[in-house]
Amino acid sequence: MAGPVQSIERAAAILRLLASGPRRLGLGEVAASLGLAKGTTHGILRTLQHIDFVEQDPATGKYQLGAALLHLGTSYLDVNELRSRSINWSDALAARSGEAVRLGAPLEGRVLIVHHVFRPDDTLQTLDVGALLPPHASSLGKVLLAFGSLPVEPVVEAGLEAYTRHTLTAPERLTRALAEVREVGWAAEVQEMISGEAGIAAPIRGHGGLVVGAVGVSGTVERICDSQGVPLPGLVTQVRHAARAISRDLGATRW
Repeated sequence: MAGPVQSIERAAAILRLLASGPRRLGLGEVAASLGLAKGTTHGILRTLQHIDFVEQDPATGKYQLGAALLHLGTSYLDVNELRSRSINWSDALAARSGEAVRLGAPLEGRVLIVHHVFRPDDTLQTLDVGALLPPHASSLGKVLLAFGSLPVEPVVEAGLEAYTRHTLTAPERLTRALAEVREVGWAAEVQEMISGEAGIAAPIRGHGGLVVGAVGVSGTVERICDSQGVPLPGLVTQVRHAARAISRDLGATRW
């Protein structure tokens, strides 16, 4: 039986090192930590950077995990970091909009609610943190599907379950809807998961511009939409501003 490939072991060690700490590391730091020559370390880092597993800060020259690793696991952005960077902006969005705010992240083909801010009134509300939402029937999910954080094919192959008569159950309708989300930069659900309720969501981007989550407001159709069932422009603007602010805190340079 063939033995382990040394270059792959070294590449894996570099990725583990970059994933183990909260800060970027320079070439010398990586080499010293792993006991490798700088030339060898630089060659491996350059290869990992070429395939987007590693990113280099142009200002400091230091390295961090790359966006492509998001599709291989959760090391690129822990959901706890996503939540912690979003708390203040989510609270502010709830206060300004007067609506409930939820933060979603991809998990095994569905949308995991990692943070939930109650609507700022005295009505009885249920905490949704930890809930899993169907991506095709929720505004948060449509964002993750449209921008590639959740793969579309497995969702379609599993069957687009109808939650209400408004749910998008035809693959071609979902495809058109996701194309529109990419074009306008935000998503909506209007009575697609729960009759009488609506939601608006926008993408949250991390380093490299990859969408790593979504933030949105939800409430009754009468509060979220106009008399024609169209999401209120003011709410759309507020949600998109919050998403951009969170993205900036996560290191995104475009959104």
